[in-house]
Amino acid sequence: MFPLQDSTPRRCPPIVTWGLIIFNSLIFIFETTLPSPVLEKFFFMFGLIPAKVTHPDWARSLGLDVLGLWPFLTCMFLHGGWIHIFGNMWTLWIFGDNVEDVMGPWRFLFFYIVSGIAASLVHIFVNPNSTVPIIGASGAIAGVMGAYYTLFPKARIVIFFPVFFIPLFFEVPALFYLAFWFLEQVFSGALSLASPVSSGGIAWWAHVGGFLFGMLTNRLFILSRQRSCKRFKDEYRTFGLLDPYDRW
Repeated sequence: MFPLQDSTPRRCPPIVTWGLIIFNSLIFIFETTLPSPVLEKFFFMFGLIPAKVTHPDWARSLGLDVLGLWPFLTCMFLHGGWIHIFGNMWTLWIFGDNVEDVMGPWRFLFFYIVSGIAASLVHIFVNPNSTVPIIGASGAIAGVMGAYYTLFPKARIVIFFPVFFIPLFFEVPALFYLAFWFLEQVFSGALSLASPVSSGGIAWWAHVGGFLFGMLTNRLFILSRQRSCKRFKDEYRTFGLLDPYDRW
């Protein structure tokens, strides 16, 4: 299932969401100019290697900086291919603007970064001996999706679902789509633990960790005062603000 759009219109220009998409895209374009050996070294320098954190002696033997924390930040702005970055940026475009509306641009940016760090920590906890750099914005975006899950329970998502090369389009509740996506990550993550060779190089548990972080902590980042932008009926009640459309 591939999401095409959601039913919740944005109220304010999603400046940070646009900025993140542009910034990630520019870095990816830079990656495409690097020869393969240089790009591999680039990923090892700025991607996050779990074993470097859990086994500093091993990292020192390879000349890696074990004290630098920058990879926790830089890894979420790197991508491994066109499909990787397109899928991530499209998902951020679908869900990021509405979450940014609720949080405000600067709180949203902080929430995005912290979600990505939380996702990386969960991945390290589950895969402490991995020597493969983790890259990509999907952990941070999973946090955005987790926030959307609780903030917009009445929203609907238009999805694309091909069946035997026949393109089908459905409108489903956002709660259903996001819950299905989350359970898919948990199931795939469990399979990756049972058979690491079948994980496909995807940090499933980073997705799980980012989603749970966003779902459980998003209210800490929401503006507590009444905003100038009007609220919509598929936005959840937050901080006691009265929603004239709320029927819960």
